Amino acid sequence: MSKPKHPRTLAETEAQAMTRNIRISPRKLNLVAGLIRNKPAGQAIATLTFSKRRIAQQVKKTLESAIANAENNHQLDVDQLVVARAEVGKSIVMRRFHARGRGRSARIEKFFSHLTIVVAEKKSEAETEKKAA
Repeated sequence: MSKPKHPRTLAETEAQAMTRNIRISPRKLNLVAGLIRNKPAGQAIATLTFSKRRIAQQVKKTLESAIANAENNHQLDVDQLVVARAEVGKSIVMRRFHARGRGRSARIEKFFSHLTIVVAEKKSEAETEKKAA
């Protein structure tokens, strides 16, 4: 006997990809995630490709994984995909110390983040009008 199947939390027209424990603070990662929110998938990939931020390449890999999941696992149309959500969460914090004057020390915190990207299939207005007619 096995456990019952976990119900799907996403809609039938959505797919997601997650990257955990990325070595960047959530504040910095959220700036890059904000660049791609609510954009078509192709435009979001182009934006991340030419971004000067170091973390943009990892965000791009996660986005490409979400697109591949949508295409291969859920049979969604790649040309109709839009970045529905790009969520950034806080992960672990590595604590280090830095030697200061007079035998004191100061704490250094190195933040990690989680990234979740959800892509959804949006039908164009022309297709919606054809089905309505």
